Amino acid sequence: MAHEIKVPRLGWTMEEGTFLEWLKRDGDPVKPGEPLFILETDKATQEVEAVEGGLLRISPSGPKAGDTVAVGAVLGWLLAPGEAPPVKPPAEKAGEPPRRPEGAAVEEREPLRALPAAGAQLPAISPRAARRAAELGIDWTRLQGTGRGGRIRERDILAAGAAAPLSGTRKAIAERMVRSAQSTVPVTLAAHVDATNLVRRREELKASWSAGRAPSRHDHIVKLAARALKDHPALNARWSGEGLAPSKEIHIGIAVDTARGLLVPVIRDVPELGLQELAERSGGLIERARAGKLTAWEMQGGTFTVTSLGGLGIDVFTPVINHPEVAILGVGRIQGQAAVLGGAVKPREMMWLSLTFDHRAVDGAPAARFLDTLRRLIEAPEEILKEVLS
Repeated sequence: MAHEIKVPRLGWTMEEGTFLEWLKRDGDPVKPGEPLFILETDKATQEVEAVEGGLLRISPSGPKAGDTVAVGAVLGWLLAPGEAPPVKPPAEKAGEPPRRPEGAAVEEREPLRALPAAGAQLPAISPRAARRAAELGIDWTRLQGTGRGGRIRERDILAAGAAAPLSGTRKAIAERMVRSAQSTVPVTLAAHVDATNLVRRREELKASWSAGRAPSRHDHIVKLAARALKDHPALNARWSGEGLAPSKEIHIGIAVDTARGLLVPVIRDVPELGLQELAERSGGLIERARAGKLTAWEMQGGTFTVTSLGGLGIDVFTPVINHPEVAILGVGRIQGQAAVLGGAVKPREMMWLSLTFDHRAVDGAPAARFLDTLRRLIEAPEEILKEVLS
């Protein structure tokens, strides 16, 4: 009996992916668990394995490299010896014009835009946004607006238009940014932090490191952020179909700048990791991200994200929430500055932290308390830092 080879759903938000290549040829024998093809989706590239065994037959109408494929699309079959593939002429789909005789004249018409189902209520849209949607050919009836009561504004149309011509990783990033802008009420708080003790602790640790990857400053911040989240669990949550879902586990995404765009692999169960193990995991994730070898699983399930632009000389910025999470921490550069301590001016290592949170999930005061807890952890005496970062 023929077993269909379908595009799998590799992430809970995945609706489509980009087909890259077959790893087996038409007619090759395939064993269960062998890699069949490569799929790019949700900013990850992953080999898809065979669930069943058999002889591979690739669909004549299957995708070519770079084609977009929907979840559930049939790409081919795994057959028993002597079994024929169940290929049938494509049936006419509902809503398609009937096939015309070859050579018949064709009347050129503007393609019809999709209309909502009968009785469905159209979203509200501003006149300016409606005009721009008509200019760009965008079906605004499927958009969720960022205006009051979900009203569609011109910026929603422009965002949808910007995402439309993109493909692959850039398209996935654009869609996430649009979804975040349309689905959250972002507010950003900033705090100026004295990181002198943290820098000193890190340099001492680096000097004594004998093997493996020495923990970076970013690793230290991730570990301290996880500690602060234990005291402020409202920031450690995700939106789901049932609403806001606080998480008992703390899985922190780390934003990685790559040649293919911004990727966010996830370090799982951060509070249970020692600093050395955290450094090894983050280092491995960063290497695989930049080599384009992250799996979809390594980019799923985050409950909070940490992103840094300090290495590029940025002090304060407004990070975009990694929806469906409810908060993200931006880390600025660490810079030597003169500060007043006990009435005396002393050189200190100062940095900015920028916390963006979804105001629907968290009020300003709880978010500020989380940021203050993190600030106090970073500024803690070295003996306390040593204990917390062990």
